[in-house]
Amino acid sequence: MNSQLIAELKKKKAIVLPTETVYGLFAKAMEEEAVDYVYRLKKRPRDKAMNLNVSSFDEILAYSSQQPFFLRKLYDAFLPGALTIILRSNDKVPTWINSGYDTVGFRVPNHPKTLDIIRSEGPLIGPSANFSGKKSGTVFETIMTEFNHQVLGYEDDSVITGRDSTILDISQVKAKILRQGMITQEQLIKAVPELIFD
Repeated sequence: MNSQLIAELKKKKAIVLPTETVYGLFAKAMEEEAVDYVYRLKKRPRDKAMNLNVSSFDEILAYSSQQPFFLRKLYDAFLPGALTIILRSNDKVPTWINSGYDTVGFRVPNHPKTLDIIRSEGPLIGPSANFSGKKSGTVFETIMTEFNHQVLGYEDDSVITGRDSTILDISQVKAKILRQGMITQEQLIKAVPELIFD
């Protein structure tokens, strides 16, 4: 594991890491200073909540509430992978993560180096490595230039697809896709027939 990257996280700074979809701008989720730093770097509006990047099903349970009965089945079918799951949050999720909403998103990236760091230092926030409103970051060198070399990361794009994760909201009785990404509604229903969409 890259000790320089871990050191940056401990200093409440941000690092760029690859996922199976795009590069993410990662920082310690439970450190308000680190989250603020990412908001400033990305020029991201504060009413746009952050997701929690975790490494296990148990961590999702630890930071959520009112989980649907099919959550484990959904996790086993698609995670780690290109799916972000929105659930009701609990009181362990600070307001600087979910912007005061009663929900929180969970992401388990399918990239071994990134997962190792999440296991060691997580939970982490990890929004896409780009300025807010711009196209998600897929080329490491471009990202470094865009952020004026204020962040560190792996120069490894061998598994980057360039397609974002699908965001699935299951915080209510009926499921809703908030962003269509790599995983389709048809794939979700096939793996988890218990999902009810409008």
